Order: sequence, then structure tokens, then C-alpha cells
Amino acid sequence: MDTTSRFAMTLFDLSLAQLAIIVFAALSVFCLGLAVLFWWGYRFDPVRRRLQGVAGKTTVATPREWLFLSELDRLGMLVSPKEEGKADKMRLRLQQAGFRRQAAVPYYYAIRFLGLIALPLAVFMVGSVLSLQLGATVMLTIFAVAAGFVAPSFFLDWCIRSRQYELRASLPDVLDLLVVCTEAGLGLESALQRVSREMLISHPMLAAELVQVNAEMLAGVDKVVALRNLATRTGMEDIRGLVSLLTQSMRFGTSIADSLRIYAGEFRDKRMQAAQELAAKLPIKMIFPLAMCFLPGFFIVALGPSLVGLKNMLLSLH
Repeated sequence: MDTTSRFAMTLFDLSLAQLAIIVFAALSVFCLGLAVLFWWGYRFDPVRRRLQGVAGKTTVATPREWLFLSELDRLGMLVSPKEEGKADKMRLRLQQAGFRRQAAVPYYYAIRFLGLIALPLAVFMVGSVLSLQLGATVMLTIFAVAAGFVAPSFFLDWCIRSRQYELRASLPDVLDLLVVCTEAGLGLESALQRVSREMLISHPMLAAELVQVNAEMLAGVDKVVALRNLATRTGMEDIRGLVSLLTQSMRFGTSIADSLRIYAGEFRDKRMQAAQELAAKLPIKMIFPLAMCFLPGFFIVALGPSLVGLKNMLLSLH
């Protein structure tokens, strides 16, 4: 028997209980890492801090928390890529996911580095405790390394999709209120300030983005640049179209209220078309659940008694 066959037999020479324990331990470490990420994002969420400020509550990190974050930042600076282009791309992804801290990029690479170490180490320790074969332990450790490398990226993509979904759901109300404010005679800056205040409770995520736009305008940033920064931070085609519309309206001197009303109507039609498209895809998506889940049970209930009776009749003939 060659070395490859012997290694394959060693790899699969595991009981189901041992594999279950290894998988459970790996998932536990992975879930622990995700819990730390969720806690970090919730603990230092700017929207949450702003809402607590409105409610009269303030949150101050303890010295232990700041020590942990400083050590995490120091580790991230060591393992972060030195190319400026890669760091800028990662910073943009983190901004689109809602992580706006200056040290978000080092934090991300530090967490991924810790995952690359902790997850394989946990799998290797569990394999050693269970006295698994060396080949199986090494292979599972390699899988854990791959999982620890790609899991933070998958989690970041999930955060981006979730955030964009919430922003897209908030956009119609914000557009309607912007139309009302501009038609009432408010300028663009005043309308954005009023909308951000009104939407702070119902749509805090998009309201925080508008607050950021207002802050940039008050700091002396050009309106066009501030609006383009909004489109870059969100990464949404709908907001990019809105920014282009407002930019052209300010450049050519057309009515912003009329432009917003037209865009709100087009956006409403676009949402209706997207809903109709999803409804048209529904029958195709229902084929597999019906064929694999519903029809077998229906045939068992409908034809089962007849088949049993036919079997008894054939047995009686013999």
C-alpha cells in the first residue's frame, strides 16, 4: 500500500463521535470569535452612542477595554499589509460595513491573525486530547487554518450586505421627507439637517450618514465632495444615483425639489419592478421544495393504502 492510500485510510479512520467533538470545538471557537466581533461593533457603534447621547446616557470604556484595544491595534499594525492600495481597499470595505474607527483596519487584520492561530490550535488540541491519528489531526488543522483565514472576510461581506439592505429600506422615507423639506423652501443643507434629526429614531443608520454629510459641509468640505463621500461610504448604486442627481442639479441650477420628486418616483417604480421580479421567480424557486418535500408525502398518503392492499391481495393469491 502506497503512502497516499495509507494517509487516506488514516484520515478516515475516525469515529463519528470524535469527528462530532472536533467540529463542535471548532464551531465553538468560531462562534466565540464572531461574538467578540459583534460585541466590538455594538460597544463602539457611533449610531448607538449618538442615540444614548440623545437619551442622556454616556458610555465610557474601562481601562481594561482600552488596554485590550491598544494591544489589538499594536498587533494589527504589525500584521497589516504595507501596500497603501490594499489598506485603502480594506478601509473602504470596513466603512461600507459600518466600522468607521481610524484603527478599524489594524483591528480587522489583528482579529484575522488571531483567528488563524486560535482556530487551528483549538482543533489540534482537541485532536491531541482525543488521541486521533496524526494525519487526521494535521488535515483538520489545515482546514481550520483556511476557515480562520476566510471567516472574517465572509463576516465582513455579510455586514456590508445587511447594512446596505437596511439603508435601501430607509431610502424611500428619507427621499419623501427631503422632497417635503425642499418644496417648503429649505436649502439642501437645511433639508439634510432636518431629515437627519427626524429620522434619527426610525432610521438611525441613514440618519447617521446624513449627519456625517452635514458635518463635512460645516467643516468646509465642498457639497459635491461631501455627497460623493456619502456614495463611497455606502457603496450603493441607488445612493450613487441620488448623489449624481443632486450634483447635476447644483451644477446646472435646476430645482432640487423637482429633481428629488422625479428621482423619488423613479425609485418607487424601481422598487416595484424589483418586487415583481422576485414574485416572478417564486414559482421556479418553489419547484424544488414541492418536488422533494411535499410530493413524496402526498404520494405516501394517497397511494400507501392502495399499495398495502395490493400487496395483501397478491400474497393471498399464493
